[in-house]
Amino acid sequence: MAERAAEKAGNVLGDVMDRLPIVYVRGYAGPTAGIDVAVDDPFYGFNHGATHVRVGGDGDPLFYQFEGPLLRLMTDEDYRLLVRGDQHQYLLDADDGTVPRASLWVYRFYDQAATTFMPPPHENVIGRLFRRVHQRVTADGFDIEAAAASLYDLITLIRRKTGAAKVHLVAHSMGGLVVRCMMQKICFRNGREPARDLVAKFFTYGTPHGGIAFQLDALDWAEQAFGPAGADIFAPEKMYGYLVPGATFGDLPPRGSEWDPQVMPESAFAADDVFCLIGTDPKDYGLSRVVVGPKSDGLVLIEHAYVRKAHRAFVYKSHSGAYGEVNSEEGYQNLRRFLFGRWRVRVDLDGLPVYPTTEDAQWPVWQADMRLAIRGLPIVVSEQLAAHWCPIQLNDEIRRLGDSVDHPMPLVSTFLLDPAHPSPAQAPLAGEDHEAVREKKLPHGGRMRYTLSLRVFKLTERAGGFRFAEHLEQVPDWTDSLIVDVGPDGDGAELRAWVAWNSAVKGANDEYDPITDGLPPDQRHPAEATPEGGEYVCRIPLPTAAQALPVLGDKAGIKISVRDRASAMAADAL
Repeated sequence: MAERAAEKAGNVLGDVMDRLPIVYVRGYAGPTAGIDVAVDDPFYGFNHGATHVRVGGDGDPLFYQFEGPLLRLMTDEDYRLLVRGDQHQYLLDADDGTVPRASLWVYRFYDQAATTFMPPPHENVIGRLFRRVHQRVTADGFDIEAAAASLYDLITLIRRKTGAAKVHLVAHSMGGLVVRCMMQKICFRNGREPARDLVAKFFTYGTPHGGIAFQLDALDWAEQAFGPAGADIFAPEKMYGYLVPGATFGDLPPRGSEWDPQVMPESAFAADDVFCLIGTDPKDYGLSRVVVGPKSDGLVLIEHAYVRKAHRAFVYKSHSGAYGEVNSEEGYQNLRRFLFGRWRVRVDLDGLPVYPTTEDAQWPVWQADMRLAIRGLPIVVSEQLAAHWCPIQLNDEIRRLGDSVDHPMPLVSTFLLDPAHPSPAQAPLAGEDHEAVREKKLPHGGRMRYTLSLRVFKLTERAGGFRFAEHLEQVPDWTDSLIVDVGPDGDGAELRAWVAWNSAVKGANDEYDPITDGLPPDQRHPAEATPEGGEYVCRIPLPTAAQALPVLGDKAGIKISVRDRASAMAADAL
C-alpha cells in the first residue's frame, strides 16, 4: 500500500498535480464609462506587467521586467491561452474532453454591461450629454449575483470541455466577491454542485473580503445608502445579501447577529484552499487612498483583505496600477507556489508566556516585524512591517491565545516548489541527457532555502501617546534570521531540514550549504522532525537574547510544520 501511495504521489506531482484550468476574474470597473474601457482589453488587465519595481545600488529606479501573470504561467508552467476570436465560443465549439487542462481563461462578465458592442443611438446634443453623464455615475447591466451565476456556468463548461475535475480561480478585488457569491450562495441553489466539487484552489489579490471602509463615517453611510455605480456591494453589511443563501441583496444581517463577511463557511469551501494576497502600499494608488487611509493598499484596508483562517501574504504593493499587486512579481510568486508547490510550510511561535492579568505586571506594547524570503527569488514573499502599517501585534496575539500556552501563534505560511520535479516548461528537450539536465536544474543538491527574519521591539505608550524619553527609534530589542534548508532524503520520499540562526553562522550565509556547515561542529546536525497529524514538525528554540524578553519568555521557539501536498492527494485517491 505504501509503495502504491508513493507511486501515485509521484504521478500526481509529475503529471497532473494541480495542473487544472485557471480562471481569472477581474475587479470593479466602476460606472459604464469604466466598463467600456475595461472591455477593450482582451484579457481584462491580467496581461499587464511592470517595469518599475525596485531601486538599484545607486538608489535610482532600476529597470526590472515582470511580463505579467498570464505570460508567466505560459512560460513557467506551459499553460495555454486559447482564444480563437472568442474564448467562450471556442469552448462551445470544442468537443467534450478535447481542450487542454493546462489552460487559462478570462471571465468577461462585464461584456454584457458594456455599450461598445451596441450600435450607437440616434440622439441630439442634449441626449448625448445626458447619456455621458449617466454612464459616469451608473453601471447599468451589472449585477453581482448574475455575474456569479454565469461564472458557475462557465466553470461547468470548462470542466466538461477539458475533462478536468476542478478548476483554480484567481480573482482581483471585486472579482473575489463574485467568486464568493458563487461559492456561498449560487452553489446552494437547487440542482447545483457545491463549490468544493468545482474549485480546487481560490487565490485573491486585494479583495475586500470585509468590505471597503472609509475614514469618514459620512462616506460609509453614502456607500451603503446610495452605492454610486453599484459600489454598495462593498458596504460590509450589504454583503450579507449576496453571500448568504436565502437572502436578497439589500437585506442586512439580523440585529444582534455575529455574521462576519470575512468568514467563509466550511460547508461552502475550505479556508485551507484559499490564499489572500494583501497589499500594504497606499501611496501609489489613486485618490481613494485619501479617504481610505494608510493601513491599506490605497483602496482596501489591510484588516479587510483576507478570509479568516485562509493563507495570506503581505506585500508592499498597491491595489492596482504600475505598482499594483496583480502585475507584480510578488503576487505571481505567491500564486505559483500556492497552485503548484509540493510542500506547505507553516511557521508558528510557540512556548509563549501567558499574558499578565495583574495591573502591576502589564507589559508595554510589543511588536514584531517579519520578512519571509526564498532563495532564487528577486522579491520578498511576505513582509509585515511597522513601516508598512502591519506589524505583528504580539500583545494582542498573546492575549487572544489566553492561557493556552501550548497553542502556537501563527507567523506565516508559504508553499515550496519541488526542484526535483521541474515544471513542464523546464522538462528536458528531445536528445538532451536527462541526468545532465537534472544536475543543472538541481543546484544545492536539490535543497530549497527560505529565511524568516524577525525584529522585536517595544513601544512605551501612556495617555494615548508615545513616550520617547528612553526610546531608541528603529533599534530592535532583538533581531535575527532563521535560515532553513529543506530537501528530500535519499529516495525523495521524505524531507530533511538543516536549520541555523544567522547570528550563529560565521561568515556570509551564502557560503554554507547546508547552512549548518557554518555552525560549530557540535551543532552541525539536521533539525529533528517528528510526524504529527500528516505533517512533519520540528521546533527550534529562540536564541537566549530573544528568550530574555518577557513577551517571548524562556520557553519560546519557532515551530515549523511541513505537509507534503502530493502525498496527501495520492492518499485521498486511494
